[in-house]
Amino acid sequence: MKKFILFLLTSSLTVICNASDILVKISDGVDSDMLKAKMESTAARILNEVNDAQAQNRDLNFQTMGVNENVSHSMAMLWEHTPFVCSDELIVEHCITTKSGYQIRNIPLLMKPRGGREFNEDEYQEAVISFDKSGNVERFLLSISQSLYMNIIKNKGVTDLRRRQILLDFVEQLHTAYYQHDITFLNNVFSDDSELSSEILSNNKKLKDNYIAKLRRIFSSTSSIKVKIDEIEVMCHPYKKEFYGVTLHQGYSTMAYHDDGYLFLL
Repeated sequence: MKKFILFLLTSSLTVICNASDILVKISDGVDSDMLKAKMESTAARILNEVNDAQAQNRDLNFQTMGVNENVSHSMAMLWEHTPFVCSDELIVEHCITTKSGYQIRNIPLLMKPRGGREFNEDEYQEAVISFDKSGNVERFLLSISQSLYMNIIKNKGVTDLRRRQILLDFVEQLHTAYYQHDITFLNNVFSDDSELSSEILSNNKKLKDNYIAKLRRIFSSTSSIKVKIDEIEVMCHPYKKEFYGVTLHQGYSTMAYHDDGYLFLL
């Protein structure tokens, strides 16, 4: 797993779907008709199973989806804390080519905590499904907004498109981890290891320990959390071209708690 350094963090709709209701169409971006059809079919199966499980108030059936164990585990964690539904019956999207395969983005979701106890209203999110080069699902993540995504993709400070995509993929893994209450991922991401001075490392460890302890308390006391990332800035180190700084403006809240501030990742 890539290691990142934490520097600072400051302060009813009912949907009933049948298995054939949602269709996913890839408008362009894939040359092979067979591969295109495979990804469309898989994405549709995932979204239809999500809606059926929500309507029937049950766990997800991953055999119906046809996804691997890693994807199943990740989606199960998300489903446990914040089930969701797909809010559109027809999804038509351009397919993006990535280093490892493809992505379908801008998939509309409504987050629906169990019994609606903790959100005053359904929360709109968007999902991104990543596929390998053979059309098998690699990840199902909650995505950042399309405007933020395009700002980074067009960022002149990171000349390599593939690196911009890698940075964005990590930010979306981080974003999803809060909804999953994945304290293990978050604890591992914010590394205690770096080439910084011992004084900076000591301060950084205190910040990390306090931050993780606070998240543990929040995750243990609530089943659902809202997370919003509304600013991202990426800069390349002027001398070390393999180093990037990512600044996020992030807010997260529950019915009883709210925190808002800046997160810097190196």
